[in-house]
Amino acid sequence: MPHVNIKLYPGRTEEQKQLLTQRVIEAIDESFGVASKYVTVAFEEITPEEWHDVVVKPELEDKKELLYKLPEYL
Repeated sequence: MPHVNIKLYPGRTEEQKQLLTQRVIEAIDESFGVASKYVTVAFEEITPEEWHDVVVKPELEDKKELLYKLPEYL
C-alpha cells in the first residue's frame, strides 16, 4: 500500500518513467510516511483515440467525487 497507476499517452522514455516513479515514491514517503518497499507504481499507456473510453468516462466523469485534481478539459 499504496499503489499508483499512472495512465498517459504513449511516448515517454524509460528514463522519464523511472524519474517520475522515484519522485512519486519520495512524495508518498514524505506525505504519508510510507517506506518505498510498500509502494508500487505502474504506467499504463493509453492512445489518444482510446483516452475518452478508457480514462475520461470511467475514471474522471464517473468518479469525480474521488478526484483531488480535475483536468481543465472537463
